[in-house]
Amino acid sequence: MTHDAITLRGMRFHTLVGLLPHEARFPQPLELDLTVQLSLRQVGETDSPRVLLDYRTLYQLVAETVGTSHHKLLEALCEQIARKVLALDGVLRARVAARKPHAPIGGPIENVEVVIERVRDER
Repeated sequence: MTHDAITLRGMRFHTLVGLLPHEARFPQPLELDLTVQLSLRQVGETDSPRVLLDYRTLYQLVAETVGTSHHKLLEALCEQIARKVLALDGVLRARVAARKPHAPIGGPIENVEVVIERVRDER
């Protein structure tokens, strides 16, 4: 079996994210990347997707998950996105990267990034 991937890179949102009190009150910019690995099957001499996955479906899933609620941890938000994506037909693996450019680090920094990769449980 072979695999193809779809990546949505640089999705931008403003949402409540972080553990500090001001992070629960003021939306901040958040940038996300999503890569999904799809299952393929051999069809004659060419590979053909087992399912067609509309890019808009992936974007909408991420946008709805980010929503307007408060996300205390980037890791938890990434986990929610990965779980929902892995529930889609034909998705074998999900990689979610979330970048927070205004992380309160106390020094110059471009952003903080959390990356998770999850695989569909085939049990």
